[in-house]
Amino acid sequence: MQGLVVGGGSIGKRHLQNLKLLGVDSLALVETDPERRAAVASELKIRSFADLTAGLNWPPDFVVVATPTHLHAEQTLSIVEKGLPVFVEKPLSHNAARLQQISDRVERGRLISLVGCNMRFHPGPAQVKDLLKQNRIGRILFARLQAGSYLPSWRPSQDYRANYAAREETGGGCILDCIHEIDLAGWYLGEVQKVLCVCGKLSSLEIATEDVAALVCRHESGALSEIHLDYVQRTYERDCQIVGERGSIFWEFKNQQVRWFDAIGGRWTTFSQPPGWELNQMYVDEMKHFLECVRDERPTVLPIPDAISVMQIAFAAKASAREGRLVTIKKEVLA
Repeated sequence: MQGLVVGGGSIGKRHLQNLKLLGVDSLALVETDPERRAAVASELKIRSFADLTAGLNWPPDFVVVATPTHLHAEQTLSIVEKGLPVFVEKPLSHNAARLQQISDRVERGRLISLVGCNMRFHPGPAQVKDLLKQNRIGRILFARLQAGSYLPSWRPSQDYRANYAAREETGGGCILDCIHEIDLAGWYLGEVQKVLCVCGKLSSLEIATEDVAALVCRHESGALSEIHLDYVQRTYERDCQIVGERGSIFWEFKNQQVRWFDAIGGRWTTFSQPPGWELNQMYVDEMKHFLECVRDERPTVLPIPDAISVMQIAFAAKASAREGRLVTIKKEVLA
């Protein structure tokens, strides 16, 4: 297969390296910055193009979109209009424009698509999901999820103020940037009906987006989820707690384990992360899943039409914070 990666930043380069690892021997890069394009192409010994049109005319068998968020929708639309399978980094877009058009084209052409959901391929959340599928804690009542870390520490070699995360028009803000937890809440507890959110820029960070957000979601099952997202914690924090009528499940990123309390038996069971497991493995497994789905022509775990539901929660959260009200998720056609 021939694979095209759009965007030569850190995540684009990671995907190129992992595609090589997975045996995709014909790769190309689209990158508008000439210095970055030349550097990545030279290091990885791949061909490169200065614009997407040239890359799509190569032609690839599939495309990976790894550009800043505000470019995702336009680029993805160009790709699916060519009838190509597409992997799009999260979040799918910074606004609702063109999302319905993209989704319709994907469904009409039965195109294979995946929106980056690498945390589903982390052994911690995967173990949590497996326990829930086994109904180990009974009917779920509520969940708490959080993700927080200090934005300037994300890419120490870059000025965070010049990063996409610093501006709303480029897709910044912790609600979109930390959307993995919103996705996981829906993955664990099912579809969301209503969202209440309070957020804002609370720190002295020089950004024009929210740096702290607190969401409460009512799921169709009746369960509640509380989701905390931020750019300000000086330590990296990521964890979740899910409470059911017959017990609880805890996952802590730093402790590298999942703990299950069985209230019926009154005992704890701990599931440790596989020895030697490294973070890049979830990106490898995610890409492997996408390639297998392309090959077998079967749906991925988060195709574009499903990922739009995740985006609707994020958009509803922003609307709730802006308007100071509870927002009901509407399943109608997007703007």
